[in-house]
Amino acid sequence: MTKTLNARAWELIEKPLENPGELKATVEELACGTRILDFGVKAEGSLAAGLLLSRVCMSGLAEISILNGKIDLVSWPMVQVTTDFPVQACLLSQYAGWEVKTDSYFAMGSGPMRANAGREEIFKQLDYSEQHHCAVGVLEADKLPDSQTAQEIAAKANVEPDNLVLIVAPTASLAGNLQINARSVETALHKLHELNFDVSRIVSATGIAPLSPVAENALAAIGRTNDSILYGGQVTLYVRGDDESIEQIGSQVPSSSSADYGKPFEQIFRDVNCDFYQIDPMLFSPAQIIFQNIDTGRVQWFGETNENLLKESFGIQSNSITQG
Repeated sequence: MTKTLNARAWELIEKPLENPGELKATVEELACGTRILDFGVKAEGSLAAGLLLSRVCMSGLAEISILNGKIDLVSWPMVQVTTDFPVQACLLSQYAGWEVKTDSYFAMGSGPMRANAGREEIFKQLDYSEQHHCAVGVLEADKLPDSQTAQEIAAKANVEPDNLVLIVAPTASLAGNLQINARSVETALHKLHELNFDVSRIVSATGIAPLSPVAENALAAIGRTNDSILYGGQVTLYVRGDDESIEQIGSQVPSSSSADYGKPFEQIFRDVNCDFYQIDPMLFSPAQIIFQNIDTGRVQWFGETNENLLKESFGIQSNSITQG
């Protein structure tokens, strides 16, 4: 990988900055010079915007597509992610590890601007840093940032404000909803990293999760997007090294290993008064994970999907057919 993460992401957004209408998006330049791509706050957004947003989150190091699948007997769209650079794409770029917080604004930040800032412990743990003159960030938020917020982000990302582009989409939007569903591989890698598994052993990955219905409000959207991964996410990791360490750790990786597993996430969230820090962090992982060891040829799988909970979360009603 010769280009920086931010350079790769910048290439992806050059065309949308010139013609955002193709994605049903809008672009706004703040007084400080930072440009804001609105993918769903005031703009309508689109599925195409969601696919691009997902690619930007992963710095262009993954292919993201919508495939046809099923939930029980119902035909259902699925979001598939494939990457040959899983650590860089997921942990160093896509992971929403930057809490953007000012007196007037809050958002969860992801994308390669995190690598330019290098403020999170994970960059020290994985021994990665970069300094690119431009930065691209993704904000999960219900409103657009102001110039003061953009300046603070630019300062932390070590770029001039006019060399910063921020893409904003709420969870309860077409684009914002899809980009969270595209985090199946990321949640698996983050869980493994938290379990002290050497993620450098993971050379390639593919994951799939249902495209959750766009919810009517932020709380419902948080519930449905999390349920997509927790109860419908399936991830395959191509790894090197020994089989014994995988066998020992594997059962701890799926979401079912958590004591909080088994209810729609919105209910879990409400039960703790909407405080993420009261939820078992081990819950946040795919429903099923498969390890394919390309050194030994052994395949090990752990966990399974829960279609009943998906149907409850997504509001999929059973239809009876009378034969006559």
